[in-house]
Amino acid sequence: MNRRRGHDEEDGYDRVHRKRRRVSENQEIEDRLESLILRVGEKSSSSLESNLEGLASVLEADLSTFRVKILRILTECAIRMPEKCTIYATLVGLLNAKNYNFGGEFVDYIVKTFKENLKTGKWNAARYCLRFISDLVNCHVLAASSLLTLLETLVDCANEDGVPQVRRDWFVFAVLSTLPWVGRELYEKKESQLDHLLVTIEVFLNKRSKKHWPALKVWSADSPHLQEEYLDCLWAQIKKLRQDNWSEKHIPRPYLAFDSILCEALQHTLPSIQPPPHNDGDTYPMPRVIFRMFDYTDCPDGPVLPGAHSIERFLIEEHLHNILEAYHLERKECAAQLLCFPYKAKIPLEYCIVEVIFAELFNLPVPRYLEICYGSILIELCKLQPSTMPQVLAQATEILFMRIDTMNVACFDRFVNWFAYHLSNFQYRWSWEDWEGCIQLDPEHPKPRFIREVLGKCLRLSYHQRVKDMIPETLAPLVPLKPEPIYKYSMEGAASLPGTEAAHRLVVCVRNKCSAEEALNVVRELPNPLRDGEPAAAHAAHYNPLKIDVFVQTLLNLGSKSISHSFAAISKFHYVFKILAESEEAQICVLRNVWELWQRHPQMVCVLVDKMLKTQVVECSAVATWLFSKDMAPFFTHNYLWEILHLTIDKMNKHVSKLSAELQEAREALARADSSSSDSEDESGSKKKKDQDKPTEEAVERMEERLEMAHTDQKRLFLIVFQRFIMILSEHLVRCDTDARDPDTHWYRSTVARLRQVFLVHHEQVQKYSSTLETLLFTQDLDPHILDVFHQFVALTA
Repeated sequence: MNRRRGHDEEDGYDRVHRKRRRVSENQEIEDRLESLILRVGEKSSSSLESNLEGLASVLEADLSTFRVKILRILTECAIRMPEKCTIYATLVGLLNAKNYNFGGEFVDYIVKTFKENLKTGKWNAARYCLRFISDLVNCHVLAASSLLTLLETLVDCANEDGVPQVRRDWFVFAVLSTLPWVGRELYEKKESQLDHLLVTIEVFLNKRSKKHWPALKVWSADSPHLQEEYLDCLWAQIKKLRQDNWSEKHIPRPYLAFDSILCEALQHTLPSIQPPPHNDGDTYPMPRVIFRMFDYTDCPDGPVLPGAHSIERFLIEEHLHNILEAYHLERKECAAQLLCFPYKAKIPLEYCIVEVIFAELFNLPVPRYLEICYGSILIELCKLQPSTMPQVLAQATEILFMRIDTMNVACFDRFVNWFAYHLSNFQYRWSWEDWEGCIQLDPEHPKPRFIREVLGKCLRLSYHQRVKDMIPETLAPLVPLKPEPIYKYSMEGAASLPGTEAAHRLVVCVRNKCSAEEALNVVRELPNPLRDGEPAAAHAAHYNPLKIDVFVQTLLNLGSKSISHSFAAISKFHYVFKILAESEEAQICVLRNVWELWQRHPQMVCVLVDKMLKTQVVECSAVATWLFSKDMAPFFTHNYLWEILHLTIDKMNKHVSKLSAELQEAREALARADSSSSDSEDESGSKKKKDQDKPTEEAVERMEERLEMAHTDQKRLFLIVFQRFIMILSEHLVRCDTDARDPDTHWYRSTVARLRQVFLVHHEQVQKYSSTLETLLFTQDLDPHILDVFHQFVALTA
């Protein structure tokens, strides 16, 4: 018996071992197939045609075992590597010629993937799916009539009623962007149907609203380059392609080499595809304006830059954008891939790369990736291509600077940030003498303001003497002041100030490591200046400005050695801050004193306000009210003021998002717990654990109340911000009208642009309150210039 048991166990072991070995072998084959499919089209000693032929034979042999895996990998590759779309379409064409059933299965699989991407709102993936489906017509996998039926169905979605324009736009864009691949084939086989499709698209484009267009333009002026809306630009490129009989010079078409094999294959027809209907929660890609910085006259002798309306320009730019998307997390690899662009001999590559990177950096409302991502890639490009890239980048900087008068204010800020960062990586070397003429302009003019803001950012990355030394004497007035505190209680004449004595006692007290209560006792007996005037007596109960003045300025001056010292001071005496700044007026007084002390060091003001918001010393609404107060009006054209406003709004938005996510999680946990308890009776131990993890109904209700309060605070913050904007702009217009002056000043243009920036940057949150804003603030009696900004914002997702 013992021997038999041993024999049985050995048999079992062998059986399991053989099974494991078989699974392991299958996994190895799967990995090898995946690697072969992924790498096809890369540089190789063999030609692409022989590689495709060999790979098609390998895949055909493995279809019986790895059919599903092959379907999935081919589809994923076509979507994730759209630049290799024609290679994978040729591969599918060869497999279809060898195995008709597999061709049918692949068509079903790609259609299913297309539908899923539409349903889940993966718009880019859906567009690449459609492109791949279209390219299958070139490889004789699909019938041209079948594809045209699909394209007509998609264009019909552009004529739906009661849906957002951004949805209709996407369907037209998806169809137009496939035509460079398949237009020639459709033109040769189904010309009349193709013409009808294009007429339908033209009718749609002629009647669509472009109210959003001015809000998304990098430059308000269209000279020297027209800032075209993306659908208008693509339509012009498609019309030019049509004039050229649908022939382009950029797309590789490996299936032409296999025409004799592919044309004998049987073709499939697409099943009926009906796009999912629009739901209120659906989001669609936002409209864009095509960024143009160079034309052929900017490029020196060599390959000619394709014209703005040539389809090659669209194809090159899309390919470069795809490289950025694929490699943006690895700056060195990204730079290398950009410089290895397959058609670099035919185009002025450096100019194309720089234009595409700035197009992403200046994308409105926000760039795709962090701003520093683009700066770091440009630095790597300069290192890899030192003979040409720095010169092209310098030329681009000069072009941007020359056109800065009409630049969108959000792009102005990004240009400042990028240029300061770039200079910091190249020893701050620049031909500043070329810009000396700016000193003669109005200080609020964008050109001197740009230099001033760049030097301010350089100061954050360097030190004051370094910034002074790098600038010629003629531009010295634009150099920021030395970043040091202005502590009024130690200045000449401080003895006459009412709080000086208490300030000196507080200094001694803090240096002796006093407690928060002891520090509060020092300022407790200070008189309240608000009691002196009868009208202000009502405020006396709320706060004492002298106490706040002495405490805030003295404490932050003692912590002025570094940001860390200031943070430590706020943390240690947090209790005192909370006692002194109970009301909103008191919080505004705290902020005013922070500004008074640190106005020569804007970065310190930014980080201190951020810290006070985090520690809840001040509320977001108090920061917004302070920023729009008369004290801050002279600084409205300074970037740091808006930096503070945006970090304040971001803080509020993150708070609402966090509470919303927590509530959603709690609701799901509660629903799961309820369903599991009703489905089955668990063991007592695990049931107790589940009851402990399960949030109570009361806890969920409290979370709902907190979220409702946060939404109310967020709504109030936006109302304060937009109301203050309207007030200061309206006051300016009335004043100019009274004085018979032209209201269109640099200050006015900058402030209107800042209003537009708030709408754009925070569009997702502001959208929720657009009806309230329209009812309460942006009414029809408002000045048309201000009202127009609101209407442009509403049109973004209309």
